[in-house]
Amino acid sequence: MLKRKRQSNTQLVVAGRQVDIADQIQDFLELRQLYNAAMRKVKTKVEILDEEFQVRYNHNPIHHIECRLKTPQSIIEKLNRKGYELSLESIRKNIMDIAGIRVICNYIDDIYTIADLLLKQDDVALVRKRDYIANPKENGYRSLHLVVVTPVFLSDRKEHVPVEVQIRTIAMDCWASLEHNLIYKSSRPLPDNIKEQLKECADAVNAIDMKIRDIYRQLWQL
Repeated sequence: MLKRKRQSNTQLVVAGRQVDIADQIQDFLELRQLYNAAMRKVKTKVEILDEEFQVRYNHNPIHHIECRLKTPQSIIEKLNRKGYELSLESIRKNIMDIAGIRVICNYIDDIYTIADLLLKQDDVALVRKRDYIANPKENGYRSLHLVVVTPVFLSDRKEHVPVEVQIRTIAMDCWASLEHNLIYKSSRPLPDNIKEQLKECADAVNAIDMKIRDIYRQLWQL
C-alpha cells in the first residue's frame, strides 16, 4: 500500500504570529498540486483556442501567457490580512486566486473573444467577473478579471478548483507592470501628483489601444 510522505516540522511567522503547520504540510502540498493542475488545465484551454484561431483565421489572439501559484507565505499573509482562520479549509473557502493565469492579448477585441469562448466550455464555470476595461480602477488600471472553476480528476476523486484568469492587452500589461514597479520601488506612499501622472499615462495607453483596435477592425474587413 502506498503511504503519504510526512514532512518535518515547519513554522511560519506572519505579522508577528507563529503559525505551526507541521501536521498539515502534506495536505497543503497536495492542495497546491491540485491548484497547479487546474492552472495548467485552463492554460491549455486558452492555448488550444489560440492555435485554432491561427489555423482557421490566420490570427493569434494571444501574445503570451503567464502563470503563477501563490507562495505559502503569500497565502497565509492574505488570510491574516483579511482576518480569516489560518487553516486549509479557510484557504479553500476564502482564497480564490491561489492559481492564476494572465493572458496577454494583441487587441481589445481578442480579450472578450477569448473570455467568451473559455466560458462557453462545458467544464468551466464562472464564479466572478470584474471588467476593469469597461470600468477602470481609480488609478487607471484596466484588465478583465475572471474567476472560474474547473474539475480536476485525481486517482480517487474529482475536485472543482478555482483559477483566476486576468486577460489584458500588451499595452495594458505594459502600464500595469511599470506602475507596479514604481510603487514597489517607492519607500513611501506615492504623492497625489504622481498618482495623477500615472493615471494620465493609463488613459494615454488606453487611447492607443482603442486606436489600434479600430485599425485592426478596418484591416480585418478588407
